[in-house]
Amino acid sequence: MDIKQYDFELPEELIAQVPLENRSSSRLMVCNRRTNEIEHRHFSQITEYLNSGDCLVLNDTRVLPARLYGAKEDTGGKVEVLLLHQTEKDEWEVLVKPAKKVKVGTRIVFGEGQLTAECTELQEHGGRKVKFSYGGIFLEVLDSLGEMPLPPYIKEQLPDRERYQTVYAKEEGSAAAPTAGLHFTEDLLEELQAKGIEIAYLTLHVGLGTFRPVSVDNVEEHDMHAEFYQLNQQTADQLNEVRQRGGRIISVGTTSTRTLETIIRDHGTFTAASGWTDIFIYPPQTLKAIDGLITNFHLPKSTLIMLVSAFAGRDFILEAYRKAVEERYRFFSFGDAMFIT
Repeated sequence: MDIKQYDFELPEELIAQVPLENRSSSRLMVCNRRTNEIEHRHFSQITEYLNSGDCLVLNDTRVLPARLYGAKEDTGGKVEVLLLHQTEKDEWEVLVKPAKKVKVGTRIVFGEGQLTAECTELQEHGGRKVKFSYGGIFLEVLDSLGEMPLPPYIKEQLPDRERYQTVYAKEEGSAAAPTAGLHFTEDLLEELQAKGIEIAYLTLHVGLGTFRPVSVDNVEEHDMHAEFYQLNQQTADQLNEVRQRGGRIISVGTTSTRTLETIIRDHGTFTAASGWTDIFIYPPQTLKAIDGLITNFHLPKSTLIMLVSAFAGRDFILEAYRKAVEERYRFFSFGDAMFIT
């Protein structure tokens, strides 16, 4: 399958640079994959499309302030470090810039010395393993020194870090936000629950690979990045019960979708599980875990637009994206939303 089948023209001015003042005031494109009908609404109207007994599945991961700026201890040369994931206590896989200046044994100092890192291993594509040293609690030190790792297509600064977190973010560990969830407010979640719509939580720590376009011409040759997920027994029981009584399972975001599809693939039913998933979903695969999907508008030629196409059909999704450009929807992390039913 040729990657060009998932390309589309996107004017740069449609890439949202800042979040809207009110999260739920973003636009909502409602796409019916059975009738191919498309409606243009606002996200606060999502309640009209959900029924009592449906279940929204939210990813409660929390983004770390994972971008650090420091200096080499010996020369003072500036170094940028981006945390990817923790391998064991105080040891992390990271990306560094400039990578050629950081070799095994290089020590990097951050702030006034509250945090230091020593490179312990070289990896591909600017990757390194480092061991951190600090006083106190690591997450508190990181919170004081780190910056939010906003996607590369966002050029504006973000004065309020919490706008790159969902209102229900809890489990620290992501290098990026599960952006479909950014549209929900606490009031909207309460309104949905009052209507009889259930809320279920899982965790998938989003990696930076989510932003990378596929670089190979043949989709099947793409090497998918792996991300850590966790689904507890309470959520597994809740989802099985929803399915047994005929309620719909609505996944909020591609991260929740990848987790649910991984578990159904591996266990055949919703089961408490955790681990690393590198599941790659693209047509003609079909999704077995979900009945609906709330998602943002994604990068051309990305694994995310392929996942959405597997759920709703490539032709229908590309037509929806064409209409989104025509109607001046806002794209990517701080952009508008799509509900596929």
